[in-house]
Amino acid sequence: MSAFWTDPNWILLWPKHITLDFLIEQAAKRLPNNLLRDRDALRHEVAVDPATGALLGYARWELPAAKTSTSGPDGSGRPEWAAAQIPDVSAEERKALKERADGAWWEPIDMEGIDDESVKVKERILAEKPYLSLDYLAVHPENKGKGTATALVESGIRQAEKMGIDVFILAFQAGLNLYLRLGFKEVERVVQDDSKWGGKGEYTVYLLTYEVNKNIG
Repeated sequence: MSAFWTDPNWILLWPKHITLDFLIEQAAKRLPNNLLRDRDALRHEVAVDPATGALLGYARWELPAAKTSTSGPDGSGRPEWAAAQIPDVSAEERKALKERADGAWWEPIDMEGIDDESVKVKERILAEKPYLSLDYLAVHPENKGKGTATALVESGIRQAEKMGIDVFILAFQAGLNLYLRLGFKEVERVVQDDSKWGGKGEYTVYLLTYEVNKNIG
């Protein structure tokens, strides 16, 4: 949350009186329930400081439909990238977590239309072939410059190599250089005027892909 608070476009989502501390508090109520969302497709990894145990960063990846089967790549019955799949919980626990999440305040400002074009382009690219998609990447501002984001993205690339599929990222300016440095290629760019939502006039989304070595498995 602190990482996205530094993004000039992301903060447009929230009323001026809303503070970062308040958002973090509300997000914490929603997080356990959100982690259980779409368990078949979503994979989660964290980077932790080995000396202190402090959380440094987090990445969420989405498997393509072709890789969400629980048959496993080798017929083992284990899902793809099982180590990064959130364990399931009982129906009672799910109910309690949902009730807690429903009690949180979460009312972002409606910026209808701002992502329509980039979503269309993303859907077109993902329809071409299976991709492992980076759905979310965050590193606390205090931990920037330590290689945390690089390590998390490289971990996803290694998993994509094992699965024999390429990687897709919908990126913003803040992370663009990281992805390009790792070998991602820009395939599309969508630029929109965000001034009517209070922005500085330019809202740019970069759509990137990475071609993995298909001989690794």
